[in-house]
Amino acid sequence: MTTTNANVLIIGGGAMGVSLMYHLAKAGWTDVVLTEKNDLTHGSTWHAAGLCTHFAHNPTIQELRATSVRLYRDILPEETGDTCGFHRSGAMRITSNPDRMDEFAHVAGLSRFTGYDLQMLTPDDVERLHPLARTEGILGGIYEPDDGHVDPSLATNAMAKAARANGATILRYNPVSSIRREDGVWVVETEKTTIRARHLVNAAGTWGWEVGHMMGLNIPSVPVLHQYLVTDTVPAVADRIAKGLPELPMIRDPEESWYVRQERDGLILGPYEKDAQPWSIDGCPPDFGADLMPPDLDRVEHIIMAAMERIPALETGGVKSVVNGPITFTPDANPLIGPAHGLENAWLLTGSSMGVMEGGGAGWFLAHWMTHGAPPMDALAVDSRRFGSWADRDYRVEKAIECFGLQFGVHYPHEERPAARGKRLSPIHDLMVERGAVMGAAYGWERPNWFSDKPGDEAVPSFRRSNWFEPVAQECRTVTESVGLADMSVFSKFDVTGPGARAFVDSIGANRTPRAGRIGLTHALTPAGGTQSEFTVSVLAEDHIYLTCAAAAEEMDGDLLRARSEGFDITITRVTEDFGVLGLMGPKSRDVLAGLTDADLGEGFPWLSVREITVSGIPVRALRVSYVGELGWELHVAASRMQDLFLALEAAGKPHGLGFFGAYAMNAMRLEKGYRAWGADFTTERTPAETGADFMIKMDHAFTGKEALAQRMEADDRWDMVLLEVEAKDVDPYYAHGVLQGDRVVGIVTSAAHGHRTGKTLALAYLRDRSAREGLTVELLGERLPARVLEKPPFDPENSRLKG
Repeated sequence: MTTTNANVLIIGGGAMGVSLMYHLAKAGWTDVVLTEKNDLTHGSTWHAAGLCTHFAHNPTIQELRATSVRLYRDILPEETGDTCGFHRSGAMRITSNPDRMDEFAHVAGLSRFTGYDLQMLTPDDVERLHPLARTEGILGGIYEPDDGHVDPSLATNAMAKAARANGATILRYNPVSSIRREDGVWVVETEKTTIRARHLVNAAGTWGWEVGHMMGLNIPSVPVLHQYLVTDTVPAVADRIAKGLPELPMIRDPEESWYVRQERDGLILGPYEKDAQPWSIDGCPPDFGADLMPPDLDRVEHIIMAAMERIPALETGGVKSVVNGPITFTPDANPLIGPAHGLENAWLLTGSSMGVMEGGGAGWFLAHWMTHGAPPMDALAVDSRRFGSWADRDYRVEKAIECFGLQFGVHYPHEERPAARGKRLSPIHDLMVERGAVMGAAYGWERPNWFSDKPGDEAVPSFRRSNWFEPVAQECRTVTESVGLADMSVFSKFDVTGPGARAFVDSIGANRTPRAGRIGLTHALTPAGGTQSEFTVSVLAEDHIYLTCAAAAEEMDGDLLRARSEGFDITITRVTEDFGVLGLMGPKSRDVLAGLTDADLGEGFPWLSVREITVSGIPVRALRVSYVGELGWELHVAASRMQDLFLALEAAGKPHGLGFFGAYAMNAMRLEKGYRAWGADFTTERTPAETGADFMIKMDHAFTGKEALAQRMEADDRWDMVLLEVEAKDVDPYYAHGVLQGDRVVGIVTSAAHGHRTGKTLALAYLRDRSAREGLTVELLGERLPARVLEKPPFDPENSRLKG
């Protein structure tokens, strides 16, 4: 068999993989090879309805979709001379649900910041824009004038044509039989040739799980069957065409779970049933390609009837054809894009349930990541490592079913969906539940969000203040007036040991490593100077440094540490599940702890120091840090002893008024201190200096991204993060709200909450115009709320409580 050498091998010839090939070739990368087991678009691309939208709840997802529209509509036709069949029909979503109107208002506000024109609609607007739709019973909607639909095959083949013109190679009807790593390259056996590639990309879509299995990965995606029907001629549509009227806008009713778009002189109706039908969970049939399942309209008859009630013209067309084919779903319905965890030069570009809608942008996104060493935008919503090994078969199947059924579900802030819970449990999980914890999920972990005195209580999802507002206020009072205890075990944790520990930790971040016995914070940067990771650095000894970071960063930060450890005499050990963490916070925390230890908790244990002490006879790594702005300790204890420590602290704390607090209270209190959070406020898009952490940047040592950071710190267009006090009433901001000065959008909120200790509603926001400091408002659900910049945090700005 022949051997082919490649710089990049892309497995999968759908819209996603071909888009990556196109963008890499456009970026000047040579020897880009794509192999496809059948022909281009076989799988889910060829039978997609081709809908393209700008509607999204996340700026990165929105940009993937908007980039796809620009590519299909403008760029490819100009480059290739071939049409992609893009129709700029516009699109609308309608609703009879007040919560949905709040959701629409939130997305419209976000879109003003990102620069996309999404407009709120009244029922009269709906009737004017879509004369075939009845408006009885609806409250309104949202309109996306630049939306449209594309021919998936034409778009994919146009990308392929342009990629070949730039030197890329496509191998059709060339299935992969095995994958291995050998001598620093990927060796992929295919039917026609053995391919040796520096970079390997799994863009296999419907076959993504199988290709991942060959790579040694667990890809959390599942094919799910989706049906849509195409009508024959609809007289009302044919009449519009005869009169020269514009194409009808696409229309979606998320409450009734359907979409309708014009297809020539007929209509396409796509229903999403609540009871999803997974298909070929553990591997597709070998001969499956451009194939479909038999129609099964009985499953969706009730949705079809609802659509006909809203658009009576649907009844007049008759069914011309039914498409019933697989599309892939991940546990959160977002694609998997980025590095494959634990593997060198391996990447994922798969798992998209909207492969055509997002494909053009997804290829751009990953191509930038591969060519620049960092993504072009914040990647957390799509990063392929946001699910770990805990996302097992049951998890991926249950979540895929849930996501499909909630394809048109309301996306509430702080939403906690119920499927496939309980994958990672703290040693005191049951004790927390017994004490009233209402749990949320964080990277597979169950963690207390808040505490209720009502058995079986659950959060009521809302865009407005919910049933946890007052309980969280009480938790904050407990922490402020006496002492609170929290389960903080979800932290990701790493031990760095060996003679090179200090030099290594110095090299990974912009801050200097503190001396032995002290704690610091450092930010690891991308090559472009953005904030990739945030580590709390606890120096237990010169040859032993303990790193903690966000729960969701576990695989990402594990990859970062390994990638940057070359040349250092160290050992890196992930100890996330070896240690539980209890947060003991509040003015009486020292009194509680003093009753259980002989350790010096006064001058010998100052703020930002770490000691290995014994508490109630149990060895503990005690960190004197507090994310809530109160005197307190994080107590990191062997998981096997965590229950014992918890019960001892609870008993010792009762005379001091000890209570419990969860993640919501912690978030409210950290905002009162102006503390930034990785993943919300710190992102790869912005430097730590822009985020307000410039005091933690030390330019006297070498670290990744240093030169780019120095340049960006002097750039005129740098952004500036500020803490805002917002004049809110019964609705508090949360994230992704535009900040305006007059009618000009000058910034965006990244995190927010009501501060119960100060009585202030607070928001951290980036100002992309750093001079816009006066006359600001925050747009919240269509209402503009006055906001002012706080020069100091409103709670204990001198840190006297922390240092007490």
